[in-house]
Amino acid sequence: MISEQAVREALVGVIDPEIRRSVVELDMVRSVTVADPLVEVTIALTVPGCPMKADLEGQVRERVGGVEGVGEVRVSFDVMTPEQRASLRDRLQGGGQGEQKPIALRPTTHVVALASGKGGVGKSTLAVNLAAALAAGGAEVGVVDADIYGYSIPRMLGIDRRPVVVDGMIVPPVVHDLRVISIGFFTQPDAAVVWRGPMLHRALEQFLTDVHWGDLDYLIVDMPPGTGDVSISLGQLLPEPDLVLVTTPQPAAQSVARRAAEMAGKTGMRVAGVVENMSYLVCPCCGERSHPFGSGGGGALADELNVPLLGQIPLDEPLRVAADDGRPLVLTDPDAASARAIGELAAELPGVLRPRRPAERISQRLGVVS
Repeated sequence: MISEQAVREALVGVIDPEIRRSVVELDMVRSVTVADPLVEVTIALTVPGCPMKADLEGQVRERVGGVEGVGEVRVSFDVMTPEQRASLRDRLQGGGQGEQKPIALRPTTHVVALASGKGGVGKSTLAVNLAAALAAGGAEVGVVDADIYGYSIPRMLGIDRRPVVVDGMIVPPVVHDLRVISIGFFTQPDAAVVWRGPMLHRALEQFLTDVHWGDLDYLIVDMPPGTGDVSISLGQLLPEPDLVLVTTPQPAAQSVARRAAEMAGKTGMRVAGVVENMSYLVCPCCGERSHPFGSGGGGALADELNVPLLGQIPLDEPLRVAADDGRPLVLTDPDAASARAIGELAAELPGVLRPRRPAERISQRLGVVS
């Protein structure tokens, strides 16, 4: 005889792919009916048309199908009532929708903001690949595309579906094990964002207070270039962020990145280190290195700010191609020169961040000794 208890225990292993918790914990299992050898399971979706419906169905079939004696699994769906969605939100975020909402991050989360003084230095590409490298090492990672006017993270990660909203709580889409939020999810494709300062501030505030980030180890923030309204707002909103400055080797980029460091000091951010992107070019024929953008700028900036130079990322075509294709190079070709350099950066990063209680655990997972 098939035990209903055994079926329910198997369902504990079915994980909502975006909330990242068991459907049993989330009270999404509506019913289990056993008619040996048939088992019927009904799952309550958070919203109609949930984009993760097929994923959940596959997990249920796999988990329940593995229970001894089960010959057939039928999966059906219904939808949570407004009251059930409110209860779910309260369990996940503690309830309360007053004017002063708390930041929806655990105090143990490392907030890492990637900034540059100017555009075109590859900061977004680096942010995507760094986040993916950290997640591949076992960390729980979220990504905020804070470049409101020049958002590019959705394309670089190959994701175009909108977040699910549960009673005012935004559940970010998950791709490559990254939880991602971007203004690009809420606009028409490639539409321009024409907003003034207060609207920008409110959007960024929602990214940090209304999004269910869960138990993150890292929140990677792709900052906009320069020192304008968005950068100032993020300095005010982010909890104890560590800033990583991204520059290219030439003196022009170095001097502009210095201004971003000055902005960080005035808004309470701490500069943790410098990354020199597009550092060198390796000839595919002979392996000789050339320096089309000069050399030494990243090291000079790090010395000037008295922070470490965390990495030198080469300029190579695979990194650009992977970004256009929507898949981080560190996942598709981890042996590529730029992917290896970013992987080394991910391993170095925990050692330069402000300490958090789980820092040792995270470092061990990434193969780094704190």
